Parts: sequence; C-alpha cells; structure tokens
Amino acid sequence: MTGGALGGRTLVAPPGRSVRPTTDRVREAVFARLGDVSGTRALDLYAGTGALGIEALSRGAVACVFIERARPALSALRRNLETLGLGDRARVVSREVGATVSDLGRAGERFDLVFVDPPYDTGEDERSLRAALAAGILVEGAVVVVERSRRHALPAIAGLVLRDERRYGDTVVGRYAHEGGQAARGG
Repeated sequence: MTGGALGGRTLVAPPGRSVRPTTDRVREAVFARLGDVSGTRALDLYAGTGALGIEALSRGAVACVFIERARPALSALRRNLETLGLGDRARVVSREVGATVSDLGRAGERFDLVFVDPPYDTGEDERSLRAALAAGILVEGAVVVVERSRRHALPAIAGLVLRDERRYGDTVVGRYAHEGGQAARGG
C-alpha cells in the first residue's frame, strides 16, 4: 500500500499475466488526486488483487465491495484481505459485474467512490459504467476512477463528468464525477 494505515504493506498477485495490478506509482497518483476518502463507501469493479479498494480502505474508506470473477485473482484478493485484517470492512462478490451492480442497486446500496479497471480494450469500462448508472448505485457527486488503455477512448456517458485525466505509459486514468443528466467527455 502506498499510504494510510496499511502504508508499506505489499499485496500478493497471481502468477502470470492474467491480472494487471495497478502499479504503486499509479495508485499513489490516483489517491493524491482523490484527496481524503475517509468515511466513503467504495466499490472496486474488476478488482483483481484488490489494490485500489484496499488502498481506499487503508486511507479511511469505511467499507468496500470487491467484484471479481477470475479464480486466480479471487484467491489473491481474499488472501490480501485476510492478511491485512480487512474482512470486517470488505465484501467479495464472485459474479459478473453487470448482474452484481444491478443486485446492489435493488438492495439499495450506494457508493461514494467507484474504481473501474477491466481488461483493456474490451468495452467493459463503458458497459459497467452504464450498468452502475442504470442501477442507481452512485450517490450524487460520487467519484468514479476509470483505468483504461490509451488506445481505447471512453465515449461520453450521460451522468458522468470528466474531472481530469492522466496518462501513465499505456494506461490512462480518468476521474469522473456523478452528476445527473450531464455527459462525460471521451478522450
């Protein structure tokens, strides 16, 4: 972890290239731009090792829901949460993102902070954002952080406004705000 109560602790990742954990450099930059996340409820879509959601918990988020389906990543995610003692503030859901987001909305769950880091160039970023908006799980003013390939621009999505965007090699990280009825600028 790059900061907070768990700063300096390391995460395990599954072997191979099936999971692309967000690098320390990118996580540090993301959280520097986010500022204080104390008291937020976070959602980590395509969680992988859980690096983003765990960083949020380390920095004061009260809870995080992690959604991940890949077995090797799930094993690493669960191990990371257990090793770091975060089980009481974390919930892991092993299911498809769209269906899970719909279920969260039906259950009345709402989030202040959402991380979206799907496999690059699949269109899952756009689909999951549209699903989250349709499910009504974002509080007004929620911050949504999207990690994507620089080769895949995210189209405008009504309800999300791009606040800033930074490039780190092949990775682009956009920070959006949920504002009903306004559209994001793709880029």
